[in-house]
Amino acid sequence: MFTHLDWRSVHHPELECAGPEDIRARQLARLNELLAAILPQNEFYARTFGALALPISWDAFRRLPFTTKAELVADQDSAPPHGTIATYPPERYTIYHQTSGTTGRPLVVLDTAESWEWWSECWQYVYAAAGVAGRDRIFFAFSFGPFIGFWSAHEAARRLGALTIPGGGLDSRARLRLLLDTEATVLLCTPTYALHLVEVARAHNLPIRDSAVRVTIHAGEPGASISAVRARIEEAFGARTFDHAGGTEIGAYGYACERREGLHVNEAEFIAEVVDPETGEPCAEGARGELVITNLGRAGWPVIRYRTGDVVVAAPRGCGCGRTFLMLPGGIVGRTDDLIILRGVNVFPSAVEAIVRTFEVGEFRLVRTRRNALEELTVELEASDDVAQAVARALRERLAVRIPTRAVPAGSLPRFELKARRLVDAR
Repeated sequence: MFTHLDWRSVHHPELECAGPEDIRARQLARLNELLAAILPQNEFYARTFGALALPISWDAFRRLPFTTKAELVADQDSAPPHGTIATYPPERYTIYHQTSGTTGRPLVVLDTAESWEWWSECWQYVYAAAGVAGRDRIFFAFSFGPFIGFWSAHEAARRLGALTIPGGGLDSRARLRLLLDTEATVLLCTPTYALHLVEVARAHNLPIRDSAVRVTIHAGEPGASISAVRARIEEAFGARTFDHAGGTEIGAYGYACERREGLHVNEAEFIAEVVDPETGEPCAEGARGELVITNLGRAGWPVIRYRTGDVVVAAPRGCGCGRTFLMLPGGIVGRTDDLIILRGVNVFPSAVEAIVRTFEVGEFRLVRTRRNALEELTVELEASDDVAQAVARALRERLAVRIPTRAVPAGSLPRFELKARRLVDAR
């Protein structure tokens, strides 16, 4: 059986193929170590859990209350600027983040030097699964602001020994020229921004398919696990595209293997649950539910049973790659707060994107309205009228609900560097 391993060691491939019971035993041991370390000092969880007797069992773990982003935001509002979730005094922290603010006001998150090393080690699983090594030249196409973005990936690349090429502070054309001039072999950005780079490359006749890029890694949106989106990026760059999932509050928890059929959860450093969003009870295999994450190596800013708001499919363990870490087929399916109910049919924006991206469409967005108490949705597309009509037919055939489409001029819809905001709520 695997016992405690020092997370400061780089990537433990033997854990990825361990037996489920060995993985669970290690997780429980790590969880109890974390609780023993934080409860005497972490006001938020001491208050939330009360007099918790340690060590706890799996049954006791499942009885612990969930943590939500709304609670953390309220905690910071009542005890500014950082709330009571920080385990240590302010002087212990060395890295400052803010969440993207796509679902409310930004949440401030801090990391100690030790926790930042942990972030970096979690990213070694992402790089290893994508075949990225110290010989690579990794291009980071994102602005280096307070949102976590790919900051942790940059630190991990440095520790890996790869050449790091920062693309912050440049427009898209300049970024592409730098990517070509430096012969970058790996590109990191959101899937939406990768598609925007494809547009810019075509407009300026930049030969990105002939570049040295052989791997692209994407996060921030479900796109890289949508086969049509992945295929478009791979065709344009002549590279293999990999998905990744993480969060400012959580850490870098998910990665795609060589089969690229979804996301593996890094169960060496995280506990994942899939629960019914309404009841909080575990989902049956094959059902869609909300992903709940507990990080095990971030004592300075822990989250325990954190409701991510991400919708995933509950699946059995095992993958053709040989890994036994939990697999999430199709990656992140959607967001609980993005669910749209159209005449009794549940529709996630990612399901619409999976269909739209099979057509010749520049950018698109979803406009959500209400008519006589009924939800309505219109898809605006940078495409011809004929293509827009074809998309409407495909949406009706595949989603079993009528969703009108409207053609708009090329270049008229907004472009995004980080998380795309394609769902416009006009209710």
